[in-house]
Amino acid sequence: MRDLDRFLGNGGMPVLSSLGISFTEYGAGWSTATWTVTEPCTNPAGAVQAGIHATALDAAMHFALGAALESGQRGATLHLSVQTQRPSVAGDELHLHGRTVRVGHTVAFCSGTVTRGDEIIATATATFAVQRSED
Repeated sequence: MRDLDRFLGNGGMPVLSSLGISFTEYGAGWSTATWTVTEPCTNPAGAVQAGIHATALDAAMHFALGAALESGQRGATLHLSVQTQRPSVAGDELHLHGRTVRVGHTVAFCSGTVTRGDEIIATATATFAVQRSED
């Protein structure tokens, strides 16, 4: 497992801080983050915009993949599918979970969830290109 401690907090992406997201833990193939939803995340109706869920889940899955890869290897999102199941609003305390499902030589598959307590707010699956240091 790679040491990604320097990316705890905003995951290396300052935009995540402005959304209220902070990565708190990770391990080989998984990541977790807290998300206190900020006003800029919401649409005119007051609910979190689906594109924000996509950004948050892509980051959680990418963090999980980064922890699973070896030093010098990188992942890049090829395909992302997000399903919003329940609304969330500014001020909600959410949790992000990213998980690596399978890592092949050139492609990896990941999944992610956004939860509020026991409720699932959104889920995602993604396919990532894996660039190995010898590529």
